[in-house]
Amino acid sequence: MSVQLTAALAITCYLSAFGLQVRASLQPSGSTTSIAKGSVLGLSCLALAAHFATSWQQIFTDSGTSFSLLPLSVAIFMVINLMVVAGSLRRPFHSLFLLLFPFSALALALSLLPLWQSPPRNNLPLGLSLHILLSIIAYSLLSIAALEALFLAYQNRQLHQHHSSALMRILPPLQTMESLLFGLVITGFTLLTLALISGLLFVDNFFAQHLVHKTVFSIVAWLVYGILLWGHFRWGWRGKTATLWTLGGFTLLMLAFWGTKFVLEVILA
Repeated sequence: MSVQLTAALAITCYLSAFGLQVRASLQPSGSTTSIAKGSVLGLSCLALAAHFATSWQQIFTDSGTSFSLLPLSVAIFMVINLMVVAGSLRRPFHSLFLLLFPFSALALALSLLPLWQSPPRNNLPLGLSLHILLSIIAYSLLSIAALEALFLAYQNRQLHQHHSSALMRILPPLQTMESLLFGLVITGFTLLTLALISGLLFVDNFFAQHLVHKTVFSIVAWLVYGILLWGHFRWGWRGKTATLWTLGGFTLLMLAFWGTKFVLEVILA
């Protein structure tokens, strides 16, 4: 199946699942049927299968392996969605669909346009492949943590203002949200640590001019997440403080990846 068809299928399923999730979110608490939940899950799984097929064709091309901005963005969204959909089977992650699915559809649509393509690479060393894999998984987990932090901030604000919106009714209790947030940050921080170590070991000229911004922003982000975890376990940081530090670390990671790729492949191309 061509990349255009798999991308179109993924986009259609994501938007359909998003629509069903919005409808479920607007229903009174406890009235969402198992059929509706099953429909969202089924469409999500079908979207993921088509998303994987699209990402595979875009990265592993006949000319080599492509890590251009848009194909890699599509791959990251695929990993994030896979984690969230799988996690939703046991944890209350369904609210994250409301943000992830429309942005995933947008990324897939943009990836079909002939924009910002860098030359594919052949015969990637095993160490470099490991570094890329760890980086993608770490970034994906910390992206989910950032989304969780946004919902946590919204939830805190609604509680302080004594409001109860439709979204509030589907969000888990505040304590559960914070527990999920720190679980994601701890796992993401661990993988980010391994990604940085593998970069130092396997990436030639890790601090070369074209990589220095990415490296520095990644290290500073690692420090921010480390301080957040230290503050949480030492001083009991939570709530607004945890949200701000989580979003601050993720902003630095975004600059490390998206910002550097955009400058190198778009502005300086």
